[in-house]
Amino acid sequence: MLSYNRFSSIPSDFFVGMSSLVSLEIDNNPFSGWEIPESLRDASTLQNFSANSANITGTIPEFLGADVFPGLTNLHLSFNNLEGGLPWSFAHSQIESLWLNGQGSEAKLNGNIDVMQNMTSLKDIWLHSNSFTGSLPDLSGLTELQSLSLRDNMFTGPVPISFVNLKSLKVVNLTNNFLQGPMPKFSSEVAVDMSKDSNRFCLPSPGECDSRVNTLLAIVKLMDYPKKFADSWVGNDPCADWIGITCSNGNITVLNFQKMGLTGLISPEFSSLKSLRSLVLADNNLTGSIPDELTTLPALVELDVSNNRLHGKIPAFKSNVMVNTNGNPDIGKDNGSSPSQGPPSQNPMIPSTSGGSEHNGKKSSTLIGVVVVGGVLMIFLIGLLLFCLHKRKQKHFSRVQSPNAMVIHPRYSGSDNESVKITVAGSSVSVGAISETQTLPRSEPGDIQMVEAGNMVISIQVLRNVTNNFSEENILGRGGFGTVYKGELHDGTKIAVKRMESGVIAGKGLAEFKSEIAVLTKVRHRHLVALLGYCLDGNERLLVYEYMPQGTLSRHLFNWAEEGLKPLGWTKRLTIALDVARGVEYLHGLAHQSFIHRDLKPSNILLGDDMRSKVADFGLVRLAPEGKGSIETRVAGTFGYLAPEYAVTGRVTTKVDVFSFGVILMELITGRKALDETQPEESMHLVTWFKRMRINKDLFRKAIDPTIDLNEETLASISTVAELAGHCCTREPYQRPDIGHAVNVLSSLVELWKPGV
Repeated sequence: MLSYNRFSSIPSDFFVGMSSLVSLEIDNNPFSGWEIPESLRDASTLQNFSANSANITGTIPEFLGADVFPGLTNLHLSFNNLEGGLPWSFAHSQIESLWLNGQGSEAKLNGNIDVMQNMTSLKDIWLHSNSFTGSLPDLSGLTELQSLSLRDNMFTGPVPISFVNLKSLKVVNLTNNFLQGPMPKFSSEVAVDMSKDSNRFCLPSPGECDSRVNTLLAIVKLMDYPKKFADSWVGNDPCADWIGITCSNGNITVLNFQKMGLTGLISPEFSSLKSLRSLVLADNNLTGSIPDELTTLPALVELDVSNNRLHGKIPAFKSNVMVNTNGNPDIGKDNGSSPSQGPPSQNPMIPSTSGGSEHNGKKSSTLIGVVVVGGVLMIFLIGLLLFCLHKRKQKHFSRVQSPNAMVIHPRYSGSDNESVKITVAGSSVSVGAISETQTLPRSEPGDIQMVEAGNMVISIQVLRNVTNNFSEENILGRGGFGTVYKGELHDGTKIAVKRMESGVIAGKGLAEFKSEIAVLTKVRHRHLVALLGYCLDGNERLLVYEYMPQGTLSRHLFNWAEEGLKPLGWTKRLTIALDVARGVEYLHGLAHQSFIHRDLKPSNILLGDDMRSKVADFGLVRLAPEGKGSIETRVAGTFGYLAPEYAVTGRVTTKVDVFSFGVILMELITGRKALDETQPEESMHLVTWFKRMRINKDLFRKAIDPTIDLNEETLASISTVAELAGHCCTREPYQRPDIGHAVNVLSSLVELWKPGV
């Protein structure tokens, strides 16, 4: 104990070799500003670390988590000058008493406190007098929590019911925040400091909020309850001068949230406002897609979502609704590929009516012209079809005989039901939106079977032709699911054809295979390789993907010298990592159905000519069951990337992909493979070797890929990514962050750190 003395500094090597240190108390000393040093790692037996009023600066180190300090129970760092957020490494730590209140730095401690929902040993939480923001997490797992002080921060949103239900709670302080919704009613045994005027509760005492208030709070939940709204939305009447809201006769008719710095997703809950006529969300930073539920708003005449970061299909609104999606580069796209001209419903501006102005009149004339031409073409095709049927009336309709079949697939259409699929195979022409696959009997060697999925109708003969009968020269790569071949259709479209190994799909029925593929064809994201369609022919299972001209990440990371490629600079590696994280994030939680990849590795990451990356082979092992945290299944994956719990038990959660992603980050940093048998035995396994090299700064610098040009900025960025990689590869799955955390870390580096390389 060195507290309450007049020590002015701590030597940089003070903690070196203190491998048996259990308790350290250095409170109330006039130290000159100092940061918690890396050498504290040596004291891994530490149980009590108290340094209140010790002039500590910088951020709380990630290494204070359970990986390095498994026995740490008391962490008291109050009244210092700390900044930044709470480390994710705190998750599942043994910390019982956490005092971080009263930081004197300008930025104070900030960000959200979501990590606390996984700190289940906590008994005392003192975070008051900081700058924490966002909503309060669910603390139902903190069954021993006794004291909770969150006053004098900037928390928003409702108080979770789990706070009220904590039976162990004795003291709670929520004063001077921006908390919304109903005022919580704690047990009479709890000492509560929560004065009515210091927050934004709808009523001055516990009670139900107006239904309109509840709807608006549900809407902004996916935006994490912006403080701008919490500042203004006071009381229980949204029509009483609440910012962004216009009412008529007590009904909300206009929501204008333009230029409010909003992030997050557009909530389907907007559809609950049945009187809403105008919804303006322009000039924000919203992501995700436009919810289909918005089309059910009966009074809506205007939707403006321009200048955001939205993607995906625009729902089919009624013809009188003016929809503005300008300034969203990925709107109307299946993924991040270049835009193509679609029907009027997919244009950035959708007119409210077909007449009434010169502009709309011209559009109507153009539309009529298109319809006329399309009608003539349709009549011609139908006539040709009848002629072909007459010529082949002795044959079964489901068979065509031609070695020269070709595929014409449509450009993007706004509605699967309205899209036109055209297949030309020999002399048979079929036109229409085909909704089911027919089982086609084969009686002659020249027969061609055609099956439709996604946006493409494909015949086995076409795929044989374009891949030169699946020749060795056309092979792009081999993997656990099969061999991938390059092909080019007659219209110039380049495709990648995966010929599934028979053993992979053995035992999977036709209906099951088709249903799984039907789901996969609907998964569209700019960082996922699009599955365009498939073909079934006897025992053949062929998947058709978009073609990625620069091949796999492994090619550029491990084989660049042999193939005469330029080594990847750090900026490109960082961007590739972010692209992959965003793709996996979409699979885990943002797609219509959740997926766990289970075989994430550089050979399943493909690059385009712009060197932006996309994740391939998702969903081919098994779809993640909806509503379940994990599944038990056969182990599929690649050694070196397998999470320990998956390799041992076969139990799968999304944290399996997080582990694999951490390994990929290590590969990007070092240029070494996850499992390299050319290395000495102690260095063969990348994860183990990487963690050992990270302990020492000099060793870590030597571990970095020598092809990366290092400077101070680059090294700082790499160090941050290395720390993230270590967290992703922790042994216990509950200690790993979600992939969304990786997106946040990497996006901040990509957007804010702009090196010259």
